[in-house]
Amino acid sequence: MSSDNDSEVYSQILTNRLPSLVALRCFEAAARSENFSRAAAELYVTHGAISRAVRVLEDDLGLELFERRNRRVFLTDAGRRLFSAVHDGLGMIQQAVSDLRISVRQTPLVLSCEPTLLMRWLIPRWPLFQALHPDIPVHLVAGGGPILFDSGIDLAIRRNDFEWPSNVNAEHLFTEKTGPVCRPGQEGTYFELAEDTNSIRRGSMRLQTKTRIQAWQEWAKASGKSLPSGKEQLFEHFYFSLQAAVAGLGVAIGPWHLVRDDINNGVLSAPLGFVEDGSSYYLLSSQVRNMGEPYSLLVAWLRSMDEN
Repeated sequence: MSSDNDSEVYSQILTNRLPSLVALRCFEAAARSENFSRAAAELYVTHGAISRAVRVLEDDLGLELFERRNRRVFLTDAGRRLFSAVHDGLGMIQQAVSDLRISVRQTPLVLSCEPTLLMRWLIPRWPLFQALHPDIPVHLVAGGGPILFDSGIDLAIRRNDFEWPSNVNAEHLFTEKTGPVCRPGQEGTYFELAEDTNSIRRGSMRLQTKTRIQAWQEWAKASGKSLPSGKEQLFEHFYFSLQAAVAGLGVAIGPWHLVRDDINNGVLSAPLGFVEDGSSYYLLSSQVRNMGEPYSLLVAWLRSMDEN
């Protein structure tokens, strides 16, 4: 038979029992923006999964954390109190884990970069970083779009063509500039280069890419030039359309950082030059201060490579 003292200890254990960590994580993401859909996108789950996790947490605590009205949710007083604690707690856990990973030098920082930028700009310059900082191990991986940092990725280079969560730190690296490019010697085939007009020639084969389907329209808007009627060929990825231009199959939109080496090496020509299209590249991370000196050195080096 259990003693009264045993019953008291058991009662304290039940009272101090923590809710599901998964439910707390879903709640923190939903509470931060007071939006279940944004939380679902951030955590790569469904809206229903966030709603169920929050409901499980509310049932466990025996009170409502959100006020639901007109298809929107608002934190209750209890919800705000819990959010403050959970947000700080998860931040401390994330900081400790990151600090431990960084302290173990066998574990490299994992840097995700958009595939074409990785292939055509970062990798050719990466030996310079390794020579300058041989004691900072970094593993490069290809990736695009939204990133979940606790999935093994520490840093990500992305163009701001999508909205990232409010808890993501973003360091501006460089501004995007684009321009039409073709194989040298084919300028007269694809461009009108008279003194009073510099434009795409009517009927030119324009090379398109699915990963940036509006690239031509964005360039036309930024440059103030029209897009005359012509043929189009669609490729799966940006690097395919650029390689097609190198091969002489047509004219492609070339982001400056992706084609600068080919232009300098005489592989591509950009007779109309380049214009800023309003977007930029950023280095994204979840906790800047957790990265310490390796992060600061990497940011400085990436910025120095803008014109190299």
